[in-house]
Amino acid sequence: MICTTNAIESINARIRRAVNARGHFRTEQAALKFVYLAIMSLDPTGKGRKRWSNRWKAALNAFEITFDGRLSAAWS
Repeated sequence: MICTTNAIESINARIRRAVNARGHFRTEQAALKFVYLAIMSLDPTGKGRKRWSNRWKAALNAFEITFDGRLSAAWS
């Protein structure tokens, strides 16, 4: 549990840092795009995605059901 919490807090800190550096956003869609790009910049080569998805398999399956295929569409 501690490992998971540290990983989540690390991502939150990176997003907060990026948003604070940016300032304001014109629309909510612009803010969401910026957060998406900040998250994608955490692993620019994509090599860590396989390791990450193995550790988060149960959560990814739940998100896939909840968000109706949006994750698989983004990663294909």
